[in-house]
Amino acid sequence: MDDRVHEHAEVLVDWSARIEEGDDVVVITDEGAHDLAVAVGEAVGKRNANLLTVYNSGEVERAYLRAHDGEFDENPAPELAMYENADVVLRLAGSTNTTAQADVPGETKQAYNKARMDIRKARLDADWVSTLHPTRAYAQQAGMAYEEYQDFVYSAVLRDWESLADEMATMKTLLDEGSEVRIVKEDTDLTMSIEERTAVNSCATVAYDSHNLPSGEVFTAPYATEGEVFFDVPMTLQGNRIQNVHLTFEDGEVVDFSAETGEDELADILDTDEGARRLGELGIGMNRGIDRFTDSILFDEKMGDTVHLAVGRAYDACLPEGETGNESAVHIDMITDMSEESRMEVDGEVVQRNGTFRWEDGFEE
Repeated sequence: MDDRVHEHAEVLVDWSARIEEGDDVVVITDEGAHDLAVAVGEAVGKRNANLLTVYNSGEVERAYLRAHDGEFDENPAPELAMYENADVVLRLAGSTNTTAQADVPGETKQAYNKARMDIRKARLDADWVSTLHPTRAYAQQAGMAYEEYQDFVYSAVLRDWESLADEMATMKTLLDEGSEVRIVKEDTDLTMSIEERTAVNSCATVAYDSHNLPSGEVFTAPYATEGEVFFDVPMTLQGNRIQNVHLTFEDGEVVDFSAETGEDELADILDTDEGARRLGELGIGMNRGIDRFTDSILFDEKMGDTVHLAVGRAYDACLPEGETGNESAVHIDMITDMSEESRMEVDGEVVQRNGTFRWEDGFEE
């Protein structure tokens, strides 16, 4: 086994999930993530924690969803109990077929997601972390040779997370103290309120309310969104390609939308429920170890020249205590490239221009 797989597991268990003796750990592993699951099992065992592994397959789920009549039982008890009793949940993505669910009807996906909202909440209430094991399917999706893609993944995962956390703290402070964010580029002029919201310094550890490995973003929960935004970074969602998305917001809600590819899939997402037409997240990518788009949201949204917005559910970590944010059965991230002819403002002050932050070399006033 590649030594980097073991390093990945150690970072995941120690830095990201902070697993301790006696913790009840659920590991959800895709069919292509077997090697990482083995390394994680060993790391969990060394810490004398308790391990439950769950097999996940896009093709198995496709078969189930296509055969079902669409009237799903709400929150099946065995799965709900598993997450309610978990201290830590680790999600090991490792798809062998990234388009496995391309032919599952949109209304079926909607019904399935709506029926599992309590399960999703219970999983998110645990110390959960999602990561990715490089597979040939992901390499093909990224347009890279397999060995090249492995190097790319590990350069993003195996890094000095403490140093990156210190750098990202500057952006967190700007958002915590700010009231309004504006994003401007071609086909985009969008404003959103962030007043009384808390930004998360997402440096790949639950200790910072960060739940992705790799990470490298600062995110918050915006509201009162106005204007238009163009997402020019393509994405594959549940096997369907979506690209060149344009959304128009009025009074915080999407009132018009279009997509060059995948417009029907986009419509299904926005029609999931009332919250699916409102923003749940503003995320600012800051991981300079990610230097190209690979059609994986886990990596692409962390890239230093990007901003992403998610329609749907807001994260509780960004909200004042006792306040409920945007609620939805979905949380779908979409990315806009900020590397050219763009700017991001906080309360009228430009904090990023053409992908360069104010505190970085090369920033243009």
